[in-house]
Amino acid sequence: MAVWDDLVGQDRVAAQLTAAARDADALVTAAGEAIPAEEPMASSKMTHAWLFTGPPGSGRATAARAFAAALQCVSPDRALGGAPGCGFCDGCHTALVGTHADVEVVRTDMLTIGVKETRELVRRAQLSPAGGRWQVIVMEDADRLTEGAGNVLLKAVEEPAPRTVWLLCTPSLEDVLPTIRSRCRLLTLRTPPVEAVADLLVRRDGIDPELAASAARATQGHIDRARRLATDERARARRAAVLKLPLRVDDVGGCLKAAQELIDAAAEDAKQVAEEVDVKETEELRAALGAAAGTGGRLPRGTAGAMKDLQDRQKRRATRTQRDTLDLALTDLIAFYRDVLALQLGSQVALANTDVRDALERIASGSKPERTLRRIEAITACRQALDSNVAPLLAVEAMTMALRAG
Repeated sequence: MAVWDDLVGQDRVAAQLTAAARDADALVTAAGEAIPAEEPMASSKMTHAWLFTGPPGSGRATAARAFAAALQCVSPDRALGGAPGCGFCDGCHTALVGTHADVEVVRTDMLTIGVKETRELVRRAQLSPAGGRWQVIVMEDADRLTEGAGNVLLKAVEEPAPRTVWLLCTPSLEDVLPTIRSRCRLLTLRTPPVEAVADLLVRRDGIDPELAASAARATQGHIDRARRLATDERARARRAAVLKLPLRVDDVGGCLKAAQELIDAAAEDAKQVAEEVDVKETEELRAALGAAAGTGGRLPRGTAGAMKDLQDRQKRRATRTQRDTLDLALTDLIAFYRDVLALQLGSQVALANTDVRDALERIASGSKPERTLRRIEAITACRQALDSNVAPLLAVEAMTMALRAG
């Protein structure tokens, strides 16, 4: 299979990246070990910095990783006119599975990416590629760069090393500094068709076709969420609970109870992640610092700071996990009310939540489109409040009260 096979519904983007990978391969082949920093790329479809944008679930990171693999492709077919990105050679395979020495994939489970981490990336970006092709830095969460980290990255993008390529992924152009995006080549991905996502789940993950179609439709083409919904019974249970909320906000007590349950569910999700990851991380660090694993023994002097740093990172990760879970719930609520609005307006658009059609019709018949729009605005305002670090329970309570009054 080619490296682009998992890039669903993005034929235009795949074609553009394939052309760039061809030119990149020609530059490496023609110049051997010495490529001047700028001149060879001036008339090329290849460039040193790319910005992948698109709505959540569109496959920004998938496209960036596929391009990184194509840049490292060493298939003999290239010499015969084949496009880089075969998917089978050592360069493609190791880049895709995350073991290629010249491909660094940066993703974070924290709220932000700071200056320290970015400086380390910039330092790595100055190194010559070990394999003689390209040093590729894939930053899946470039929208989480702090302002200071963005300024550190800007210097590296302005003055790139000869064989370094930066692949930055963000939901929109506005999520990175204007000075950075002006130095990147923009690629905009679209939300993939529901049918294409369902086909991917069947083909790659072995999901039952009916379940795959239901998950793809419920998530409106969001690939990662569709896969999770199709493979995780807990995710389906959480979604079902969220979609019952619009029927439970008839009075103040119901609003406050529903808000508390949303917060509790998000906290439980964060707790599950902690149980799966934190204990292992802690034991591994204790062993590395000289304490016997599992004994709870005293750590050597001078190592308490490292343990505290780990605990701080785990707390930040728990905070992000909780917020991400809440955001997924709010996204499901928006989809619910969007379906309500479609029914109220008599739209022929396919509904996302056909499994709760009775609830949709009940809400639709009991209100007007204007009220539904106000409810959608209330959910959007809640998401924005959470992004601004408003206390989650206060933000969600305000939302549920607005859903009742809307």
